[in-house]
Amino acid sequence: MSAINTKMVFVSMSDQANGAENVLLLAARHNLSPIIFLKKSKGNTLNIPPLHKKHYISNVSLLLGFIGLVSAIWPYRIGFTIFSTHSYLNAYLGFLKRIGYIKSKLVLRECTSVFTRYKGLKRWSYKVTYSLGYTAADVIICQTELMRKSFLNQMNYISPEKVIVIGNPIDQQQVVVKSLLTPKDIHLEFDFICAAGRLIPEKGFSILIQAFKKVYAVYPNMKLLIFGDGPDKDILLKLIESNNLEGKVILKGWESNIMPYFKKAKACVISSIKEGFPNALLEMLTLNPIVISTLCAGGIDAIPGVYKLPVNNVSYMTYSILKALQVGDQSQRQSALKYLANRSPEEYTNTIIQALK
Repeated sequence: MSAINTKMVFVSMSDQANGAENVLLLAARHNLSPIIFLKKSKGNTLNIPPLHKKHYISNVSLLLGFIGLVSAIWPYRIGFTIFSTHSYLNAYLGFLKRIGYIKSKLVLRECTSVFTRYKGLKRWSYKVTYSLGYTAADVIICQTELMRKSFLNQMNYISPEKVIVIGNPIDQQQVVVKSLLTPKDIHLEFDFICAAGRLIPEKGFSILIQAFKKVYAVYPNMKLLIFGDGPDKDILLKLIESNNLEGKVILKGWESNIMPYFKKAKACVISSIKEGFPNALLEMLTLNPIVISTLCAGGIDAIPGVYKLPVNNVSYMTYSILKALQVGDQSQRQSALKYLANRSPEEYTNTIIQALK
């Protein structure tokens, strides 16, 4: 059965253009399904087609969004499949189903491995939150087998049959089309390495910058472009200054379309220390034959055509980048593209439907 014939509705905390939100949008666009956003963001938002059906509950706060969700979900509470992908929102929808308000099928996607990413009181708070609603889910999606194992170790009262692994989808055609657009500075006449993500410790950009200092000694015409915003911006700027890399490592900020840079780069790098799964890796692999990635999430070790290295290690990062620049394409391009073809939005939504059966 095609996913496009199934009544689904997608619910998100906000329309911020982050990894989880992009996965939700890909599935919703393929399925021509409405999206409910608890809060409308002020910037760095998803590129939602103008005619796609969407509903914003609040322009002010997530709290008002959670309160308003009770009425916003009313038209979909019976006879639909409701899809959500944020832990607290998942638990809230699950609680509404536990008390009988929602009678539709409920699919909850884990957007990160909270039980390996967090410790102490924060991890305990997630366990309590999960206990309020996750038991009501019909299907729980983990991005990798490693994430599923971690989830079941902590949530041993949830039936393992409910918890399945579906890799994040990617629309290769859309990525290629976006790569053909021309940002204002893509004509820059220098070689560069490209990375992207929120400027937070988990993304490992400090490791990448330290490694690039040694790469720059070998390739003095090379620059490092890092796309994204976040709380670590000032820390990274100080690190760039202390390593005398001003003008060599450039924090580009948030960019609505990074695909042309991924395509033009001499190499693309995922430097993360811990991820649910880095969606940017799939985009980089679609557009560039030279991709370097840490083993920051389950499943990366099985992806063909990627230079792989341990997390949080400057020496390994330096070696991997230099090797990739010297050797180039690993001659596994066709295997990589075949791997990506199996991650289409159609495959993603149809797998969910089959799991619900």
